[in-house]
Amino acid sequence: MHRDTTVFDLIIQEKERQMNGIELIASENFASNQVMEAAGSVLTNKYAEGLPGKRYYGGCEVVDEIETIAINRAKELFGAGWANVQPHSGAQANAAVMLAVLKPGDKILGFDLSHGGHLTHGSAVNFSGKLYEPHFYGVEEDTGVINYDKVEQTALAEKPKLIICGASAYSRDWDYERLRAIADQIDALLLADISHPSGLIARGLLNDPLEYCHIVTTTTHKTLRGPRGGLIMMRDDFENPFGYKNPKGELRKMSALLDSGVFPGTQGGPLEHIIAAKAVAFGEALTDDYMDYIVQVKKNAAVMAKSFVDKGYKVISDGTDNHLMLIDLRSKGLTGKIAENTLIKADITINKNMVPFDDKSPFVTSGMRLGTAAITTRGLVEEDMEKIVDLIDNVLSYHYDDGKIEVIKQEVNEWMRNFPLNK
Repeated sequence: MHRDTTVFDLIIQEKERQMNGIELIASENFASNQVMEAAGSVLTNKYAEGLPGKRYYGGCEVVDEIETIAINRAKELFGAGWANVQPHSGAQANAAVMLAVLKPGDKILGFDLSHGGHLTHGSAVNFSGKLYEPHFYGVEEDTGVINYDKVEQTALAEKPKLIICGASAYSRDWDYERLRAIADQIDALLLADISHPSGLIARGLLNDPLEYCHIVTTTTHKTLRGPRGGLIMMRDDFENPFGYKNPKGELRKMSALLDSGVFPGTQGGPLEHIIAAKAVAFGEALTDDYMDYIVQVKKNAAVMAKSFVDKGYKVISDGTDNHLMLIDLRSKGLTGKIAENTLIKADITINKNMVPFDDKSPFVTSGMRLGTAAITTRGLVEEDMEKIVDLIDNVLSYHYDDGKIEVIKQEVNEWMRNFPLNK
């Protein structure tokens, strides 16, 4: 068969881009070679609608074993009693949960996207804001931290059926116990979307949502360092509070509702090659090597945030508890768009991001978001964070000087040659 050099040449270019630059996008990481090997395996050829042992296709004996391994490793890693490893992404996981537990028009209470939340937590442009009635909570303007008293006030006033916690650009830990107490007052379900800090949560470095939240969702490719995909979990199964019954008239457990929310509710055949890669990644995350890694991720983020503060940047909430930070650039006279476009010239990759109470559009933004998961995978440590902040500050200080930026790019490229992309 003729080799498609057009595509594969571009793949080589992308690999070189990743190797030569400093990757600071908080939602990205570098998967191991064995994770990528599983994701590119012959399992991509297999259809396996249904669950292990309950498929709608023949020939699923092997993929049943693989998917069962993925489920069991996910449960062990997070201390969950039940898991579904089939969601194609975090957004698909959230869609499946909402389909399972909500009816169109039901109220939901989520973390405001402009304050660090996620599209699937009720944004007007997303299914969650189109199918359901969204209400929001956010952070305090002076502290950049969530005020749980105000969350309670909104919940008591609106009485949503589902409260969603978790974020894509919030650097502080969550008080799941307080949120569960709020949910219990109004008989609401509590969903934690831990897509960003899931690796830190899995290894006990942040509060455990499974202890208090009815349902937990996550991606598998950020701090977990696995393939792109999603995951749904519960600590313990429970009788659904809606009285939903199966065709035999028997009350359905929440696990059955969530399984049906994934298939046939929102997806068809699961991606068994990606599920195999998830199994590999969960196995990696259970090792001592991964524990050392994720501890270093958190250390690196704390040093990076402090370094930005020391240089006069406004870090939202004045620091971080996890792997990321959100920086308001208005005090520097810059926009997120300028920062992103200028830094990429130096092969430093961040993403522009809205900050709480932003006065600019999502296409411009007043902030930038950075994370340490990917660079920590490459072996960088605390003192390297200070150097990275110096490089970023130099680029942004001379954003108008392409010659200066080119010199910094060459320094970045030479430096990154010392660090492998993955293991």
